[in-house]
Amino acid sequence: MLKTTTVTAADQHGNFRREFIAFCIAQGVLKFGRFTTKSGRETPYFFNAGLFNTGAALDKLAQFYARAIVASGLSFDMLFGPAYKGIVLASATAMALSRTGEGLPGRNVPFSYNRKEAKDHGEGGTVVGAPLAGRVLIVDDVMTAGTAVRESVSIIRAAGATPAAVAISLDRMERGTGELSAVQEVQKLFGMPVVAIARLDDLLSYLQETPEFRQNIDAILKYRELYGISTG
Repeated sequence: MLKTTTVTAADQHGNFRREFIAFCIAQGVLKFGRFTTKSGRETPYFFNAGLFNTGAALDKLAQFYARAIVASGLSFDMLFGPAYKGIVLASATAMALSRTGEGLPGRNVPFSYNRKEAKDHGEGGTVVGAPLAGRVLIVDDVMTAGTAVRESVSIIRAAGATPAAVAISLDRMERGTGELSAVQEVQKLFGMPVVAIARLDDLLSYLQETPEFRQNIDAILKYRELYGISTG
């Protein structure tokens, strides 16, 4: 079984993951109950990054991305956001990386993103923003099937640049159609790391430490038994 090598921000910042989980719950982005995923699975928790829908919430989310990226120690030259959610996330993360203080480096990083349809006038093409060059870090919300990452890798390579890694918000540590998760499949297929701000392990730890949410642990553990990946 493939061992997951997902990098988390708290590898260097002890409370980072806990703060992110608390932030997601407070924003209503992370909810508990009974939900049905696109694959038809009934899940006891649901993460909807589309609900980071105010300026303040997006700003805070981008800071978490930036800190996760910095803590990972990854080497990269620019950011790329796959359409559509990745456009906003890459843009906001580039802004956060340009700041100084609170673990942020004050690094001015170029970014670009793609259109779903090629533009046949003006500058034309499907890529907007800085030219794709060097080592490119892909920024997206979650990884369900890895489709956006595969498309991004093709775009980056076609431009002569190198896909360096992927940054996501939450790794559900959940199998896809086979034994591996989408995160593990991307790591195996492209040989590049996936940086997650937090993972399912972090969510469970937070719930255990927070009495008002402990009642959700059993349902999540049962779900994990059915659909979780092996990390050994």
